[in-house]
Amino acid sequence: SVSSLADGALLLGASSLTGRCWLGSIWVFKDPKEAPNEGFCSAGVQTEAGVADVKWVSEKGILVASDSGAVEMWELAEDETLIVSKFCRHEHDDIVTSISPMAREGHAVSGSMDCWIKVWDLAQESVLNMYNARALMCVCVSFPPAHSSPISCVSCSPTEEALFLSSGQDGRLLLWDRRKPKPASRLDIGSSPSCPTSIAWHPQKSSVFAYGDDTGRVVVRELQGGDSTRTADAHTRRVTGLAFSSHSTPLLASISDDCSVAVMDADLKEIFRDRRHQDFVRGISWAPDGSSTLTTAGWDHQILHHTMQTAEKSPPAAAAASPTSP
Repeated sequence: SVSSLADGALLLGASSLTGRCWLGSIWVFKDPKEAPNEGFCSAGVQTEAGVADVKWVSEKGILVASDSGAVEMWELAEDETLIVSKFCRHEHDDIVTSISPMAREGHAVSGSMDCWIKVWDLAQESVLNMYNARALMCVCVSFPPAHSSPISCVSCSPTEEALFLSSGQDGRLLLWDRRKPKPASRLDIGSSPSCPTSIAWHPQKSSVFAYGDDTGRVVVRELQGGDSTRTADAHTRRVTGLAFSSHSTPLLASISDDCSVAVMDADLKEIFRDRRHQDFVRGISWAPDGSSTLTTAGWDHQILHHTMQTAEKSPPAAAAASPTSP
C-alpha cells in the first residue's frame, strides 16, 4: 500500500514472510522516486504482522490496517528519522482489509474480514461506532442488515464527516450517514452479479464517487441529479485500487489483478496504460498539488512512477524503482 503526503513524502506499507513469521513494515521516503530502496528511506519500522493498508492522517501521523486484526497509529518523531508507536488496538477478529481517514481530523473508519465496520476516535484510541449485519447493532442504535460477508473497502467522504462508503464480498455497496438512526443505505449496482471491490470519492464533488468491481469494470456515480452512472471496462480482472488526481479536472487511475495500470479522463476515456507490473498491483497514489505523477506498487516488488505528460496524451514511458517488497 502507498500513500502520498501534501509535501510529497511517500508512505509505503509492506509485508513479507521471514522464516515462519508473516511480518510487516512501514517506510517513509522524502523523495518518492527513491522508493523502495531502503538506503534512501528517511524512516522505517517493522510491524508485528503484515500491513494490508496504510494512510497518512496528518503531517506526522500514520494509520495502519494490520493482518493481525489491529488498527495501529504511528507517528514520525520530531527529527523525522524514527517512527514511534502511538497505539495498537486489536478490535477486529480478522484481517483489517481497509482503513480511511474521515474529513473530521482525528477520526477514521476501518473494515475487516470479520464483517465489522468500526468508526475510530484516534485521539481517544477508541471505537465510537460498530456496524455488523449479524449483530444488528451500533452504539445505542439498531439498524437494518449491513454487510454479511468480509469487507473489501471503506472510503470516507473528503468533505462530509458523517458520510462514508463500503463494499463487501456479499456484493453490496453501502452509503453510510452517521447522522441518521438507520445509517446504511444500499446503492443499486444493477443486475450484474459482480462485487464492488474498491471505492474512491471525487476530491471536489461530494456527491460523486468511483468504484471498481471483480470483473474489471470501473463505474463513476453521481448520487444527486438523477443518480447517473458512467462505466468503463477498464480491466480484465478484479479492480484492486482507484485514485482521483488533484487536478482541477481530476484524472481517475485504476489498478488491477490483471497487472495493469490505467488512467482515464473525466469521460472515462483511457489516456494511459502501463503493463510493466509482473504481478498483482495493490498500491496506488497520486502525488499532491495537481501533480501528474502517479505511483503504483505491486506484488512483483516494484514501485513504478508514471508521469502524465498532458491530460489528453499518455506518456511514452514511466520510471521504475528497484525491486523490494511493497
